[in-house]
Amino acid sequence: MTDQTEIARVLGAIVDPHNGASLESLGAIQSVSVAGAKVSVAIELGYPAARDECLAQLVQQTLLALDGVEAVDLDLGWQVTAHPAANSAQAVPGVKNIIAVASGKGGVGKSTTAANLALALAAEGARVGVLDADIYGPSQPQMLGVGQRRPQIIGEGKAQQMLPIEAHGLQTISMGYLVTEQTPMVWRGPMVSGALKQLLTQTRWDELDYLIIDMPPGTGDIALTLSQSVPVTGAVIVTTPQDIALLDAIKGIEMFRKVHVPVLGVVENMATHVCSNCGYEEAIFGAGGGERIAKDYDTQLLGSLPLSLDVRQQADGGAPSVVAEPDGKPAQAYRAIALSLAARLWRVAAQAAPATVFSQVDD
Repeated sequence: MTDQTEIARVLGAIVDPHNGASLESLGAIQSVSVAGAKVSVAIELGYPAARDECLAQLVQQTLLALDGVEAVDLDLGWQVTAHPAANSAQAVPGVKNIIAVASGKGGVGKSTTAANLALALAAEGARVGVLDADIYGPSQPQMLGVGQRRPQIIGEGKAQQMLPIEAHGLQTISMGYLVTEQTPMVWRGPMVSGALKQLLTQTRWDELDYLIIDMPPGTGDIALTLSQSVPVTGAVIVTTPQDIALLDAIKGIEMFRKVHVPVLGVVENMATHVCSNCGYEEAIFGAGGGERIAKDYDTQLLGSLPLSLDVRQQADGGAPSVVAEPDGKPAQAYRAIALSLAARLWRVAAQAAPATVFSQVDD
């Protein structure tokens, strides 16, 4: 029979498949007890994993392979905590973590990615909001099927707040809710930055685990100001594999590094195209670019997504892939990316793992 010490060592060495760190280093093991041939384990993750069974299966298989272990009682839970912001900006009431989804240039699928990642995190059980920060071209109202609804205003005077509009289980706010589709925002940078900060702070967010900010494209004044004045926890860079897009993605990574916002990873969009007639798959924009810049800038490639007609049609129709076809390949890819994103945020932002607790139960 494998003894308690060896069981604890083996359990602690198991690597979380979503962030590459051991359970011991993450402080995820809450308790271990042994009673005869039965091992009872309690593990708490720092990211939502309501539907994911990868780690549970890995723990079960690893412990059952030990000599004398015939049964494993696994209590696998999760709790998202508020991680420190990358700057000194005041925390936003009702929001634990803010993740900026950005791109070095437009047209790489940033907004589609932001919407689907938010929906994927919500599908895993988290409370998620979306702030559409692209003032000049807000697209989240269309993508999330909100239409011409307007947010409800509560309170009076300086205490006035907007209630976020719910869409597919997300709490959302956008300048697109406050103007018509035909109204151009002819504003200079400082006006835009001020408006965005108002959208963020004057919205009554309801206990969000994650607020996803769909950032304006590029690395100009607006993006820089937001990165410095909003309590961002981490950022994600969306790019395509082509060299020109990668050059702009690098600028986005450098911008966040200059303001000390951790880049949690890179999402490579439109990585391949699959012919709808013959099924031939081709990397029409190049291959390996996202992985290359992730390696060069000490972050990780969270995942690659295909150039898909369905993804575009579903987003245009107001029901992104994760809700329109939750069992489809694009939705599964977004879900895997979202899990890796949340797990990496937990790993990067945690100051120190709590001590592992072991309790011995006599035979």
